[in-house]
Amino acid sequence: MITAVIVEDEKIAQEILADYIKRYCPSIQLLGVASNIHEAVPMMHNVKPDVVFLDVEMPFGNGFDVLDACSDVHFETIFITAYAEYAIKAINKAAAYYLLKPVSIEELILAVEKVKTNIDQKQHINRNKILLENLAEKKSELHQLVLPTIEGFDVIKTENVVRLQGNGNFTDIFLQGKQKKMVCRFLKYFEELLPDHFVRIHKSHIVNTKSITSYHKGAGGYVTLEDGSEVEVSISYKDELMRIMGK
Repeated sequence: MITAVIVEDEKIAQEILADYIKRYCPSIQLLGVASNIHEAVPMMHNVKPDVVFLDVEMPFGNGFDVLDACSDVHFETIFITAYAEYAIKAINKAAAYYLLKPVSIEELILAVEKVKTNIDQKQHINRNKILLENLAEKKSELHQLVLPTIEGFDVIKTENVVRLQGNGNFTDIFLQGKQKKMVCRFLKYFEELLPDHFVRIHKSHIVNTKSITSYHKGAGGYVTLEDGSEVEVSISYKDELMRIMGK
């Protein structure tokens, strides 16, 4: 059995989620429910759950404050949120799991299965720590991304990414040192996550502008990157590239 705690300030939402877990997630043993950070932190330290269903917005502090106060306790987190776009962006960077309110039974089952797989396979990547570092770090080039792979997860710093190329349902990520990783995510997924110095220059390409060594004129032209690759610039994306490059 996987042990779990719910941290949610709304009484009705607590009861609905607890009922869904009991009825549709038989692998989960619910150990307790907390309504705010003051109740959640000591509960987490006392029972040490495998997974926490964590509301992002709560009184007396948000879900990230709970993670910060429980940094010495290792657990998987499934976030519950109604709207916080900034939170979803940070959560996605850490490849953590979240459920939008009102909680869908199908999405709940899927999130639990993903967490269960991580626990069963002992994939001990501390997504909570990475998420907190991304929220706290103002220098966007130090942000980290967690990339799901067939074997588990890879953690990379965005400063090491040279370019990304769409490849159907996948994205090829080209890193410094001529490394390449293939991730089962659309290119648009990364366009919404990456810092501002990453720019889309073609429908199939995003580049790290800090890796551009030269730009060659033409209808749209093309850029040469530090790894020696040359990437076409579409006419429709040229103005944005010039703006970011200050030209």
